[in-house]
Amino acid sequence: MSTHIAVLTGAGISTSAGIPDFRGPQGVWTKHPEQMSVYDIDAFLSDQQAREYSWRWQKESPVWNAEPGDAHKALVRLEKAGMLSLLATQNFDALHEKAGNSPDLIVNLHGTIGTSHCMRCHAEYRTSQIMDNLDREPDPHCHRHLPYRAGEICNGLIKTDVVYFGEALPDGAMEKSMRAVVKSDALWVIGSTLEVFPAASLVPIAAQAGVPITIMTMGRTQYDRLASRLIRDDIATALPELVDETISAAAAAAPER
Repeated sequence: MSTHIAVLTGAGISTSAGIPDFRGPQGVWTKHPEQMSVYDIDAFLSDQQAREYSWRWQKESPVWNAEPGDAHKALVRLEKAGMLSLLATQNFDALHEKAGNSPDLIVNLHGTIGTSHCMRCHAEYRTSQIMDNLDREPDPHCHRHLPYRAGEICNGLIKTDVVYFGEALPDGAMEKSMRAVVKSDALWVIGSTLEVFPAASLVPIAAQAGVPITIMTMGRTQYDRLASRLIRDDIATALPELVDETISAAAAAAPER
């Protein structure tokens, strides 16, 4: 019986919350591959027009009004049952946090859109506040007074804490995820196409460690052959069912006291 379950989530878990995925059959980048440049760090750093487009595109994202769906809430139940050992996510929508999962278990592999930082002085900003001011400042720069230069404004570029293409993952994110995966009794992959690395490498790492793998997606992945269980049903209903079945089975197998 799986008592410690590591979970990797991708965009597919959030589609029922109104956030379209990126690489699925109807994904944003499947239909509009040119929009991948929104998260290109080289373009962001070198081209003001690209920065303004990136900020505007992100402001119009449905992420800001999205609420956790039944699938997100199911993982909260799994945690409350003491069976969730890791919740690594490729999503930056913060819906796992909104649903109520513990920040200690969540690893935001691709960062979060909720906060932003100055790329020069590293001052932190709430992204929502920047978005509120975007019409007045479409290319946001840091207005912090530099403590070591009297009267000087930093003026560094501000960027959301989403991991852009060409950037490294947050420090320690993959290491923490790998340690948890190999120590778990099972790995569940929920709604990920497993096309983006290094996040996708958690699956072969689990397989090499002998950890049983469940992949729940609407389409095929390159690692389906490594899975002991493939689930192609709607995640919004299939994940709550899987969680409830798993909790019930664990309770039934527990010794009586």
